[in-house]
Amino acid sequence: MATIAKVAKYIKDHPGRSAWSQGVTKYALEILAELKERGYKEVPSEKTALNGAMNWKQYSEGGCSLIYDEDIAKRLCSKSELVKLRRKDGWLRNPNSRENWIQCQARALFQAWNRIVEVNRMV
Repeated sequence: MATIAKVAKYIKDHPGRSAWSQGVTKYALEILAELKERGYKEVPSEKTALNGAMNWKQYSEGGCSLIYDEDIAKRLCSKSELVKLRRKDGWLRNPNSRENWIQCQARALFQAWNRIVEVNRMV
């Protein structure tokens, strides 16, 4: 099992190419930073990382990460996608017909955790 610092370094060095992948990387680094701040030296279980939430959706809905739609969109979308999502009045549309931005963030957080687990096994 690798230390949080080693996992974070690997993830930071391999952010991905797409805006989505880079956003997932930022979420992963935030999760690791929070765990380190809470005193963990190695990557703990998902239950510990969720900090009392039952799943990543509840974690996202509970305000444990970004809370504003625009902030989430800026993290997960390219500039051209953001232009398409803007309405005339300046508000953002939902990312797709199946989910809102908080749910989209939950999906990204889930992927971030999976990336952390995968890297932890590798390093």
